[in-house]
Amino acid sequence: MASFIRQFTSSAIPPIPSSTSNSFVDIPIPSFIISNSRSATWFYTTAAIVGTLLVLEQSVYRFKKKHLPGDSWTIPIIGKFADSMKPTMEGYMKQWNSGALSAISVFNIFIVMASSNEYARKILNSPAHAEPCLVHSAKQILMPDNWVFLNGKSHVEYRKVLNTLFTRKALSIYISIQDVIARQHFSQWLADAQKDPSPQAIMMTARNLNMITSLRVFCGNHIPEHGAVEISEKYWDITQALELVNFPLALPGTKVYRAIQARKAAIKWLELAASKAKTAIANGCEPECMLDEWVRELEAPGYKGRKDFSDREMAMVVFSFLFASQDAMSSGLIYGFQHLADHPDILAKIREEQYRIRAGDVEKPITLEMLDQMPYLKAFVKESMRVKPPVTMVPYRTTKAFPISNDYTVPVNSMVIPSFYNSLHDPSVFPEHDQLIPDRWLDPNSSANTNPRNYLVFGSGPHKCVGIEYATINIGLVLANASVLMNWEHHVTPESDQVQIIATLFPKDGCLMKFTPRPRP
Repeated sequence: MASFIRQFTSSAIPPIPSSTSNSFVDIPIPSFIISNSRSATWFYTTAAIVGTLLVLEQSVYRFKKKHLPGDSWTIPIIGKFADSMKPTMEGYMKQWNSGALSAISVFNIFIVMASSNEYARKILNSPAHAEPCLVHSAKQILMPDNWVFLNGKSHVEYRKVLNTLFTRKALSIYISIQDVIARQHFSQWLADAQKDPSPQAIMMTARNLNMITSLRVFCGNHIPEHGAVEISEKYWDITQALELVNFPLALPGTKVYRAIQARKAAIKWLELAASKAKTAIANGCEPECMLDEWVRELEAPGYKGRKDFSDREMAMVVFSFLFASQDAMSSGLIYGFQHLADHPDILAKIREEQYRIRAGDVEKPITLEMLDQMPYLKAFVKESMRVKPPVTMVPYRTTKAFPISNDYTVPVNSMVIPSFYNSLHDPSVFPEHDQLIPDRWLDPNSSANTNPRNYLVFGSGPHKCVGIEYATINIGLVLANASVLMNWEHHVTPESDQVQIIATLFPKDGCLMKFTPRPRP
């Protein structure tokens, strides 16, 4: 029995494993458990980093904003980008009316909006603290060494010679070109209207008139016809890319990329024009355009400024002038047509003045001397651009901390944007500010004339528009000739009084007009 028990226990009962055995270490662990563990680590690490960056973004925004009106928090990364893609006057008005200074953020670009006349003028007149940047993509498109972005002595050297290109002597050369081209385009407008008498949008039609006029005023015949057509057609890509907000990278297919290609094409022709102008004046030709006048001025005995402007530098100046003329000047002209159609009593006064000064001869070209005798026309142009200013704001970038008020300093490398609209619609300066009243400019003692600081249509300070006389003369001349050569009827739509904001303001419906010939007196 004892032997049986010993045999049974030794064969039937397995040995008890030792507590020091390594058997558990050798058990295989499924790979998906290891993979999930690593993924979780990466996920939590990434989430922590992203969360920290988002908190930092909000903290930086609130730190920069301080007490200014504006959203307490900004949408992560994009900020107000969605609103900026389709800006509206109602949206801008809401921002301007929120305070004399207010803050927003777009793609982490901190922006301070200035709506009062005081702060707008302070920005425009503080070159030591802020420089024009137009829009974020402007330097990519217009080129960073373009004169519009310069400050100090370099900018002064440009303005010294550019001011001579808008003297009365120079303007007398340009006005004959302007008159001829306006009449040519009117003939085409009437021919087109005869083929299709239905109302047509004049937004692009008026823009093309201004583009061709400016190209010939600036460059004369130094650019061939096909070159002028190429510039005119492609320049619209530049206008679209200079909206306040655009996708910032110049990737193929984007507006900024297309604008850069258009700029390259335009600069090629403009450099050629500058070179030809130098040759023409060297050969003894009389100035026939702005580039000719520029070259002639550099040779004048009394001129003491810089003389070594290259073809490229002259081309970039003309390139910047074209932007203003085909964009801001087109806005002014289109609203001029719309305002006159909607106010027949004002149009009647302009026509009376035209017939009187022209002595009934509507084919007689307009001269500067004739314009001097047209105060009502000038008052209308000034008032029309006050009511609907082509440019409502011009973005600047702070080059250093900018103490704009007693209790707020704009951080360095921020965008600071002076608004012109509130200054132009200040009811204390312009009673019935939303009404079109040209007569307010005919009384030298009116509040409009005694408060010139409020008329910011052309800006203020060292970067104030250098071509004010050219722009106002062109708009006035076109409308004056149109008033005696054509009748036009505005087809009013629900969008006629709504504003489309591209780089400047345009009627949202494109301004639908129907033109017919006007009988001669």
